[in-house]
Amino acid sequence: MKKEAILYDKMGKSLNCKVCERRCLISDGKRGFCDMRESIDGKLFTLNYAAASSVAIDPIEKKPLFHFYPGSTVLSLGSIGCNFRCKHCQNWNISQAELEDISLREILPEDAVKLAKEYKCKSIAWTYNEPTMWLEYTIDSAKLAKKEGLKTVYVTNGYMTKESLGMIGPYLDAANVDLKGMSEQFYNELCDAKMQPVLDNIKRIYDKKIHLEITNLMIPGYNDSEKHIKALVNFMVEEIGVEVPLHFTRFFPYYKLKNIPPTAVADLEKAHKIATDAGMKYVYIGNVPSGTGENTYCYSCGELLVERNGYQIMEDDLKKEKKCPSCGAGIDIVTE
Repeated sequence: MKKEAILYDKMGKSLNCKVCERRCLISDGKRGFCDMRESIDGKLFTLNYAAASSVAIDPIEKKPLFHFYPGSTVLSLGSIGCNFRCKHCQNWNISQAELEDISLREILPEDAVKLAKEYKCKSIAWTYNEPTMWLEYTIDSAKLAKKEGLKTVYVTNGYMTKESLGMIGPYLDAANVDLKGMSEQFYNELCDAKMQPVLDNIKRIYDKKIHLEITNLMIPGYNDSEKHIKALVNFMVEEIGVEVPLHFTRFFPYYKLKNIPPTAVADLEKAHKIATDAGMKYVYIGNVPSGTGENTYCYSCGELLVERNGYQIMEDDLKKEKKCPSCGAGIDIVTE
């Protein structure tokens, strides 16, 4: 569905899109980098309003969000388009798709809320592709969701503008930000983007008191060095907060990086140790089927608090109180 976009200015004969940090200058009849916004007769239009490529009922842990209503379900919605060009994208078939070449389902904001309630979901998540690519739709949907008592989630690359975050922020309950690497070179070579706007937005999300979790996909030879891991951990400890859950996830060969081997489990475990030694309270290892890397332990005494098997909660000792039943330490988690 075509709808006039928000957050754009006229600059001479072009339109300046202010949705993401690319801030595209778009001339008449042309589209921005994401291919989802087009200049038509002096106005900017979003082309994918309410156009869903993917719809699913997911465990909230799949986002991954481990400290946000554990064990609940979420209505996950994805569209098409992205402001990154990641060579390792897991959803490249929708993020890089063109409107004319993919089957889309129209789900209006009121339909999304109805679906979430019908399937007894706790929340709605905009995910699979970058959610700011249909910013107008997510804002409209989030407003309705909040009125109906639903929680709202962004799974994002963090490349939105300050203005975009200012508009969606008041209606957003949680976000998982994919912090892809800790160097401008990494972002430039693998994502065709810049790192600093992502770091700035992580700080803004944290300051807005939106529940925040960070994911880092460790890619061998690119961002898995001790230098990279320490830089990421130092950023979390010094500029964000040690209570923010940090997910190190295992890379598998995919898309344009099929020649890269999977991340060694030992390297993930090393990253986990670096983070916990630095004082991070909740550090996880993802994409490793066996092991205990996705369990939640008390940062004070080491007691097992939430046991997970994949996306399934096997045991949860935090259902009643947000504190360790063994030592009484307060646990940073959002529950009923």
